[in-house]
Amino acid sequence: MSVPSSAPVRADFNASGLTEVERQILTSLQQIRFGSLEIVIHDSRVVQIERSEKLRFDAKGKALNESLS
Repeated sequence: MSVPSSAPVRADFNASGLTEVERQILTSLQQIRFGSLEIVIHDSRVVQIERSEKLRFDAKGKALNESLS
């Protein structure tokens, strides 16, 4: 599944009906600023979530904390 870069991750994901795995995936997505999230599946089950983050800096060496718009 691909999520458009402009799509915000909803903050109200603690609603009932979500499994622990779904909550963990959404939490990981919410915490990433730049990077990737890999979900490893074995026998149709999520067995691992890997998060890779990057620190980005502007031309002056300042950390990018705001949107790149």
